[in-house]
Amino acid sequence: MLLNLCILPGDGIGPEVTEQAVLVLQTIADAFGHQLKLQHKNIGGAALTAASDPLPADTLQACLASSAVLLGAVGSPAFDHNPGHLRPEAGLLRLRRELGAYANLRPAICFPALVDSSPLRAELIRGTDIMIVRELLGGLYFGEPRSIMGAAGNRVATNTMTYDEPSIERIAHVAFALATKRRQKVLSVDKANVLECSRLWREVVTRCAKDYPGIQLSHMYVDSAAMSLVQRPKDFDVVLTENMFGDILSDQAGGVVGSLGLLASASIGGSVGIYEPVHGSAPDIAGKGIANPLGAILSAALLLRHSFQLEQEAVCIETAVSNVLNQGSRTADLARAAETATSTTIMGQKVIEAAKDITAAKRKSA
Repeated sequence: MLLNLCILPGDGIGPEVTEQAVLVLQTIADAFGHQLKLQHKNIGGAALTAASDPLPADTLQACLASSAVLLGAVGSPAFDHNPGHLRPEAGLLRLRRELGAYANLRPAICFPALVDSSPLRAELIRGTDIMIVRELLGGLYFGEPRSIMGAAGNRVATNTMTYDEPSIERIAHVAFALATKRRQKVLSVDKANVLECSRLWREVVTRCAKDYPGIQLSHMYVDSAAMSLVQRPKDFDVVLTENMFGDILSDQAGGVVGSLGLLASASIGGSVGIYEPVHGSAPDIAGKGIANPLGAILSAALLLRHSFQLEQEAVCIETAVSNVLNQGSRTADLARAAETATSTTIMGQKVIEAAKDITAAKRKSA
């Protein structure tokens, strides 16, 4: 199969972790007989520096012409004082909208080897496997009007949360469909006791559930969900929620399972999927060679699964990551006081070696 990818390394640690993910993808492509076609483009702060636009036209066109997008991270404090449309994050929001990526999947899995890396007790975290399904193109991040108005000292800031029924229906169907392949449970998270958007959300999700009689649907307010995520993370299966709540809860889930550096994401539903680690650009550690590339590498696994339906290849990457962790390799975010941290490049190389061992073993058994 031809794997036609647009690579957007972005800012901060984005280029470092993306490089390792691409090397893993090349290893998998070689092992399974696929052809990897890559095109690298700028986004975010890197694009602002090069072209004064966080999403240049040639980057967007390259993404639209690809089969999938692998993105590193966007964000840089150098642009914190820019107007909203000239901040790195604006490029990412535009990309999601232009590609129609309305469904953001964020798995949070506790690897058995990392039970002790969680701040929670081992008996609470062991076996945690959560899929957060976050609506990605609505809510406060995209609602209009939005503004900061008035004279200094008396300004008023406005953001608008808006959701319509079709937007809620389509993300609900994604969550329910995923639940049929998992533990048959969907928790819909909202703030229906306060927000009209959430009341509509709850009504529409409840209606959609009738199409999935085998799925157990429950509802929870976002503040209660945040508390329960810490108290009993193993109880969660598929978590369905709107844009901002999903952004916050998925980062919390990263802390629960040991590190945000482990979390991958898939933004799907439109013409081209976008795959990126959850961790952000982390400018404070950029260039030091200590970033955790596993979130980016696991995002590459999601890319193979969702954009190309290459389940065996995706599982190979995920198994390789698990095997490397079982062998004791830890990047700086995972290493405890007595452990030696593995660099970004060495961690990537260890995953490559593990993937080669897995594919070699499969060939022998065949």
